[in-house]
Amino acid sequence: MQPPPLDEPLVRRLVAAQFPQWSGLPVVRVEPGGWDNRTFRLGDELLVRLPSAAEYAEAVAKEQRWLRVMAPRLPQPVPLPLAHGRPGEGFPWPWSVYRWLDGEDAATAPVHDLTALAEDLAGFLRALQAVDPAGGPAPGVHNWFRGAPLSHYDGETRQALDTLRDTVDVRAATAVWETALASTWPHPPRWSHGDVAVGNLLVRDGRLAGVVDFGTCGVGDPACDLVIAWTLFDGASRTAFRDGLDLDDDTWDRARGWALWKALVVRAGTSGTTAAEQRHTERVLRELLG
Repeated sequence: MQPPPLDEPLVRRLVAAQFPQWSGLPVVRVEPGGWDNRTFRLGDELLVRLPSAAEYAEAVAKEQRWLRVMAPRLPQPVPLPLAHGRPGEGFPWPWSVYRWLDGEDAATAPVHDLTALAEDLAGFLRALQAVDPAGGPAPGVHNWFRGAPLSHYDGETRQALDTLRDTVDVRAATAVWETALASTWPHPPRWSHGDVAVGNLLVRDGRLAGVVDFGTCGVGDPACDLVIAWTLFDGASRTAFRDGLDLDDDTWDRARGWALWKALVVRAGTSGTTAAEQRHTERVLRELLG
């Protein structure tokens, strides 16, 4: 059976059935709505988040448990779970109600000082990595192996390089990739967000105002959280980001490998991307291989 459309009427029915204290609040879809989850504003102070497929539903319980642990230890707000919804009304997966976070999506809001944003984000990740990892989820299917050794993606990366052999400097890319594979995280595991992308950063007046979407979080190698050094930052802002984190050169080599893997697999399958996304990926590859 197909789940019902993930729309405002479904959210109204779920809230009315399970959390009637909020049933009178207006429901408005948040755009852009995301891929893994669909987000709806519930009144002025709440939001509802529905996983869009079974593989994303696994993250609901993880966020419900761990965001409450992380939130008081982080310098900027993260989504705070207020209620844990059950399957119902034809919707087959668990879901969440969170407190609404003020701020604009950094993918669309103007950021005039990237260096200041880089400093803010480095401070946030430094605090996240300091949260006690005891009992935290190790890398696995639940977070697409974020925080695991890069060897997990070796075959996929080399296949993408073969596909792109006429358009990418394969020798340079292979050198970056093999350098990344040459080390692993030798320390106790640390928390990582798993998807530190511009669309998951909230800004206000150009500064970091919050970080959202912890569905890929886990404990392991924090290198996966550094990809934004190439996808958003450059020059002085990239230096500020790196200087704000106490991580060694090997970790940054692995971070470059994470960025290369993602850029290659996106570039190798560009039929499903927009022209703007293709241009962005090509720019990231130039940054990584230049």
